[in-house]
Amino acid sequence: MSTSRLSTALDDGLITLQGGNIAVMRPTASYDLSPLPREAVHVVHGSFPDYSAFAQAGYAVSQDMPACRTAIVVVPRSKTLAREMVAAACAVAELVIVDGQKTDGVDSLYKGCRKALGDLPSLTKGHGRIFWFPASDVFADWKAVQPVQGDHGFYTQAGVYADGKIDKGSALLADALPTKLPARMADLGAGWGYLSAAVLSRDGVTSLDLIEAEALSLECARLNVTDTRAHFHWADALQFKPDTGYDGIVMNPPFHANRAADPGLGRSFIQAAARLLGSHGKLWMVANRHLPYETTLSECFRNVDMIAGNGAFKVIHANRPNR
Repeated sequence: MSTSRLSTALDDGLITLQGGNIAVMRPTASYDLSPLPREAVHVVHGSFPDYSAFAQAGYAVSQDMPACRTAIVVVPRSKTLAREMVAAACAVAELVIVDGQKTDGVDSLYKGCRKALGDLPSLTKGHGRIFWFPASDVFADWKAVQPVQGDHGFYTQAGVYADGKIDKGSALLADALPTKLPARMADLGAGWGYLSAAVLSRDGVTSLDLIEAEALSLECARLNVTDTRAHFHWADALQFKPDTGYDGIVMNPPFHANRAADPGLGRSFIQAAARLLGSHGKLWMVANRHLPYETTLSECFRNVDMIAGNGAFKVIHANRPNR
């Protein structure tokens, strides 16, 4: 079994931990924390599945940054969010360690930190880089990014899907929704609330649950969807358990796990929708046209129809889940 960049840097004496609390920021559930003293580790996360995985493994976990001597920034895909995390780490820690894949932009972040601080020690391994430096206030202008309202009227921020723009697939689905929808609705993977706003503009809706795994997205959704019929849930849609089945569900399911395409994730969302709907429930979903969801839809629902589409996307209406 190959060792991680963090293990190598610690085992080779390149990084020396000084004791005290260690905050690990946004590690994926598969990130190896074994080189660190478990009792000192505090995981900081906004993604509910990863948050839950570390909590179930017995780690201290929170959304908020704790006081610590060492902060480890696990580089996310968003460059702006990564810079914000470096600033947050510097605000509370003495030593900052940055670890990430090249495909997630770690080299760009490394160059930005070197520009501010000068030459920095680093280790490249496994298509990624780890580097470290004493905390500095020179990154104060990389401060937390607040939600910003775009020309489309919605708030988004760095780290959310479709930051600053309306997803074209979601727009196609919103246009395809009927003028009247079932009473008790849910939006699986609600993001920053674009589809939810469209649902609440239709007749017949008495309640809508927004189920979203990314806390940053849900923060924006609360700004975008202020209707009292809306209820917000920071949760994994694949594991969520409502009190009773929904009458209707809308969704634009993700099909990437990090950067890797994973159609299985979309299939899992379809299966979750079938589980969450009542016996006469209805599903409206959009997907990239090339994704092979038809077999799963037919396995999960008695009736499946494509009701809209273009060269890039297809909108599916399905009803009566198979039990």
